[in-house]
Amino acid sequence: MLAAMTLEEKTAQLVGYWLDQNGVVAPMQGEMVAAQQGTTLADVTRHGLGQYTRVYGTRPVEPDERAAWLWTEQRRLKRETRLGIPALVHEECLTGLAAWKAATFPTPLAWGASFDPELVEQVGAVIGRSMRELGVHQGLAPVLDVVRDPRWGRVDECIGEDPYLVGTVGTAYVRGVQSAGVDATLKHFLGYSASRAGRNHAPVHAGPREVADVFLPPFEMALVDGGARSVMNSYAEIDGVPVAADPALLTDLLRDRLGFDGTVVADYFSVAFLEVMHGVARDRGEAAATALAAGVDVELPTGDAYLSPLVERVRSGLVDEALVDRAVLRVLRQKERLGLLDPDVFEDEPPTGIDLDSPEHRALAKRLAAESLVLLSNDGVLPLGGGAAAGGSAARDGAAAGAVGEGSAAAVVPRTPGAVLQGPVAVIGPNAHRAEALQGCYSFANHVLATHPGLDLGFAIPTVLEALQESLGPDAVRYARGAEVEGDDRSGFAEAVDAAQGSAVAVVVVGDQAGLFGRGTVGEGNDSESLDLPGVQRELVEAVVATGTPTVVVLLTGRPYAIGWALDGDGPKPAAVVQAFFPGEEGGTAIADLLTGAAAPSGRLPVSLPRAAGAQPYSYLHPRLGGPSDVTATDSTPVRPFGFGLTWTSFAYEGLSVDGTATTDGALTASVTVRNTGDRDGVEVVQLYGHDPHASVTRPVAQLLGYARVAVTAGESVTVRFDVPLARFAFTDRAMRKVVEPGDVEVWVASDAGASRPGGPLETGGIVASGDGPVRHEFPRSATDRAVVRVTGAVHEVTLTDRRVVTWTTS
Repeated sequence: MLAAMTLEEKTAQLVGYWLDQNGVVAPMQGEMVAAQQGTTLADVTRHGLGQYTRVYGTRPVEPDERAAWLWTEQRRLKRETRLGIPALVHEECLTGLAAWKAATFPTPLAWGASFDPELVEQVGAVIGRSMRELGVHQGLAPVLDVVRDPRWGRVDECIGEDPYLVGTVGTAYVRGVQSAGVDATLKHFLGYSASRAGRNHAPVHAGPREVADVFLPPFEMALVDGGARSVMNSYAEIDGVPVAADPALLTDLLRDRLGFDGTVVADYFSVAFLEVMHGVARDRGEAAATALAAGVDVELPTGDAYLSPLVERVRSGLVDEALVDRAVLRVLRQKERLGLLDPDVFEDEPPTGIDLDSPEHRALAKRLAAESLVLLSNDGVLPLGGGAAAGGSAARDGAAAGAVGEGSAAAVVPRTPGAVLQGPVAVIGPNAHRAEALQGCYSFANHVLATHPGLDLGFAIPTVLEALQESLGPDAVRYARGAEVEGDDRSGFAEAVDAAQGSAVAVVVVGDQAGLFGRGTVGEGNDSESLDLPGVQRELVEAVVATGTPTVVVLLTGRPYAIGWALDGDGPKPAAVVQAFFPGEEGGTAIADLLTGAAAPSGRLPVSLPRAAGAQPYSYLHPRLGGPSDVTATDSTPVRPFGFGLTWTSFAYEGLSVDGTATTDGALTASVTVRNTGDRDGVEVVQLYGHDPHASVTRPVAQLLGYARVAVTAGESVTVRFDVPLARFAFTDRAMRKVVEPGDVEVWVASDAGASRPGGPLETGGIVASGDGPVRHEFPRSATDRAVVRVTGAVHEVTLTDRRVVTWTTS
């Protein structure tokens, strides 16, 4: 087929075409799309077409009608173009298929908070099946960027700040989507989330060791263990070289070292950005030549550079046509594998009666939302009414949602008699009664429908207010908005205070509005200089707390905020705080179930809860001098650490047993007994940490080795056994080799990254303070003693054949 193609037919396979142009859903979209060539589809596709860009996801379209159009259009491409090759169709799918009337799942930060890869895989599979039914072949997800700075607007698209958590959860999503016959696309290769000061597209100044040990591992896992079939480049530059122009990353590393043989697609307009934003190309032709040589196979969303500008450079002898052939062959192999070269493809009838929000979608959405909710504090006010309120959606449909059992979403709490609320519940806040507040930046509602005012979402999405009214009864709930997410309007404070004063409990729902490029408080292009709650929302919370009514704060956000005042403040503070990272269409119901005791919280923080914006960037994976010490007056200690989260019960760790020795190329086993010391069933996320106290380069003071979600009945215990490849201790040495060195390492189990009981004092020669910094406030946490493992053997150089994933069993 390649030998029979003209140069124009080849380059046509290397580009997308954006059929619909409504609103702004990509950076500099208005400036860039003017270059789309042709006035009719027949003209645009006269040489064929590589991809159709977001035919379902750019404007609201009826799924049945657009499917019928797509089948007809694909048949036209088969019959009216010389080669008869259909177009691959790609869509966004980060929080579900980003299309009108499609289910909206929790945002990826919520995936990380669940610590449940198996559930995320199920979610990925149902999303993939929806796309496949519609004739979509490639999904632009997951995002595997490791969070480094919560000021960055795209944090809500990320899974967490730990590479292993990101890798295991992201790989599970890849497996799920691809099980349906849809190619997953890993974003954004590489280092994008380290942009300076958390500013979108800003330069990245990460050393090669940080790139190799922090940003690369999730991609390696998703490619090698998950078999991901497509990769998207980062917009950013690393040390002055834009990723889209860097063959060292896109070819030497990605293909030669990691063995990737799929397609690399350009993030939207990033080829042209080599000219207009980075200034490393003089014109579109040079931009095309640079990106193609680096390893970008497909230009998205349109053929701005890879059509006539590239053709002209090939014909003038400035670009070797072999580079074009290399990319075309990758595209044709992808189309062949997806069935697009089969003679009968699209000859069947298009689907009708399409249900993109089926009961299965909703059950999985609810289960993931429930698992992701993180209880940050609770003085006993929760669950409301002691968990004795009648009804509750978890009690009604928990079995259908798969909410009961080991590793389940949120253990359903039996409805036993308890305290009864003495009065109504006041539901207050700008996010209490807004469906958009439950959804992330890449949801269709916030990504597209924001530019189509007045059009409904196309599916049911109960707000927190509506869910509490359903659970407690409409007469038991009062509502006052109080304030907006943004702005300084305090005129609603009086109504909110009045509602709280006449109620038994106040639930104040605050946080973010996701959106794009200044349209919102978080999301792509919505970076922040501050980590204070937007607008006057803190003042609203403090006004309600000042009434003396027990106050529960629910945070619906896409990033962690500096809320130490709400957790550890010296004055009056909320009685309980719940963190919800954009929990999706069933998030309101899941929050109501948690508040009323119909379900127990089991989420854990996938990112550290920051002390202040000035402490950023911060990661719990810091070496000794990356944390607080006597040589600096600043304190970066987070308000709550990575992995933290409470539930209705308490757990104790007993009997840690770890192999005393292991070899550099081998594995170790660690087991611990987890005892439920409370009177309620619960789910614990058992976190296994490690530390290499003496290595050839500095190492983190704590590193997540593995984790396990286990359900433990009240008063009972479960023994968890981890099988840990020593490759989990690997790092890039001074010769830039990934190695495991011999020596002693420490292993322990803890409830969060900051909980630790060292085996002895840290020897620092009096230069650096020992421990984890100043202790400001106590909060529930537990950890075992550290076990020391003697690692023997020669330095082991880690390869792709080494096992990367920790497995676990229970007994």
